[in-house]
Amino acid sequence: MTVHIRIDQLTVEYEKPREAGRFVAVSDFTLDVARGTFVTIVGPSGCGKSTVLLAIAGLTTPARGRVLVDDQAVSGPGRDRAMVFQEFALMPWRTVAENVRFGLELQRWSADDRDARARRFVRLVGLERFEHYRPHQLSGGMRQRVGIARALAVDPQILLLDEPFGALDAQTRETMGDELLSIWEQDKKTAIFVTHSIDEAVFLGDAVVVMSKSPGHVVETIAIDLPRPRTIDMTDTPAFVEYRRRIRRLLGSEVEAPG
Repeated sequence: MTVHIRIDQLTVEYEKPREAGRFVAVSDFTLDVARGTFVTIVGPSGCGKSTVLLAIAGLTTPARGRVLVDDQAVSGPGRDRAMVFQEFALMPWRTVAENVRFGLELQRWSADDRDARARRFVRLVGLERFEHYRPHQLSGGMRQRVGIARALAVDPQILLLDEPFGALDAQTRETMGDELLSIWEQDKKTAIFVTHSIDEAVFLGDAVVVMSKSPGHVVETIAIDLPRPRTIDMTDTPAFVEYRRRIRRLLGSEVEAPG
């Protein structure tokens, strides 16, 4: 196993608004992520799942511990990492193609190259008929596809996804999960995906990281031994049901544990 991301005893703290002292969001979080794997993270609300992604992205500074990517300490954002958020985070005045081009503009690609690359990734997420639409003209699922295309267009080595389907209805969410795996299968970038859904975590992941209640740390990392490519009907198989039960038990013990 080639370790792509190493999180070593990560602790992240924030100032408490209008109060003295600091809030510990994540404490002694330790995890190795192999190159080219799809890792999902689940845990109780407020346990620091998103904070872990922000630390990998270089968007928050650890109080203690460190994050390494290819054995180099993360000290800020980098071109090797891209993040997809739940809130879509699209620019409303830009079209689909223009939103996808945005990161390429920041990286100073030539106009012809960025236009061609944006078209490629718009096609990849199935929105070629909508490249001139603006976000308000799209459904929630389509807007999230734009966010994924924008992240992939800059060719990151690591894709960080913070509950990207959380705002979608159940049917759209299931479809988007299936489509995300189809896209990921093409080049298998290292991906870390935060979710509240146990089924989504098992369906997508090579491994599921179960976090404790706040301050969050790793309770257990469960390897998911299900064949790829995956299909929705796998969710009814005995193996899938057992993974679901195991994770639910771990999460239940965290929720019910005394404070």
